[in-house]
Amino acid sequence: MCAFRVLQFNIQFGQNWNEADPDTAPVNLDLTIAEIRRHNADIVLLQEVEQALPGGVQPDPPPNFARLRAAFPAYDAFFSYPKADPRELPFGIGLAILSKTELADPIRRDLPSPAVEFDFQGERKTPTDRLLIGATTMIAGRQLRIFNTHLLAFFMLNADSETHLSHRQFVVDQLAAAKGPTVLGGDFNVSHHDSLVEEFGRIGYQTVQTSEVTWRRRPYVLDHIFYNRQLKVAGHSVRPTDASDHCVVLGDFEFA
Repeated sequence: MCAFRVLQFNIQFGQNWNEADPDTAPVNLDLTIAEIRRHNADIVLLQEVEQALPGGVQPDPPPNFARLRAAFPAYDAFFSYPKADPRELPFGIGLAILSKTELADPIRRDLPSPAVEFDFQGERKTPTDRLLIGATTMIAGRQLRIFNTHLLAFFMLNADSETHLSHRQFVVDQLAAAKGPTVLGGDFNVSHHDSLVEEFGRIGYQTVQTSEVTWRRRPYVLDHIFYNRQLKVAGHSVRPTDASDHCVVLGDFEFA
C-alpha cells in the first residue's frame, strides 16, 4: 500500500483535446475535474490553470481555480499566478497545489525569462516570467515538501533550453535546499529530457518515468514528477486524456 499518490497534470485551462484541430478545441472544465477525480490522488499538481487575458489581466479570484476548489472541498489548496505582465500571450498561466492534507509554508518564486525574441502572429515578442510554487504537508506522520513549476518552452521560440539554463538552475537550487522527503511536479518543457534528468540527478532527484510521451502535440516527455532519495516509487503511470493536450502522470510513493 503506497503512502501517497501524486497527480501531475497540465490542464491547459480546461481546453479539451481534439486531434484534428487542437487549437480550436472547446473548453470544458467539467471534463478536467472528472479526470482529476478519477485518480483519487493525495497531492494534485496543476499547471495552466487559467487562460491569460488581453493585457495581462489576472482575475481575482481566479475563475478556474475557484471552480476546482468548489469541486474538491476536501482538499486544501494553494494557487498563484505568475508575475502580471501586459505581454502575456493568450495561453495557460497559473499553478495550483491541491492536497488531502493541510498545506503549510506556501512559497512562490518568480523565474525571470531571458530576452529571447520570437515571432507571434507577425509581431516580435519576448517571453514573460515563469513561476515555481511550493508548500509543506504532513502524511502518515511524515513531513513532505511539495514543489510545482511550469518552465518556458524554448523549443517553441526557436531557442535552446541548453543555452538558457537560468530557470532550471533556480529550481535545482530550491530542491538542493529542501530538507526531508520532497517531490517536484511540473511541465518542464524540455524536448530532449535527458539533460534535465541528468541535471536533477546530480542533486539526488529522479523522475518517475522517461519512456512514455506526455504531450500529445509532439512526441516529447515534458511532464515529470521528481522525487529525492527519502522517497521510493511504488508505481507510476501515464494516462492520455481528452481533457487536455497533456497526459496525466501519476506516481505512487512510499517513505524510504
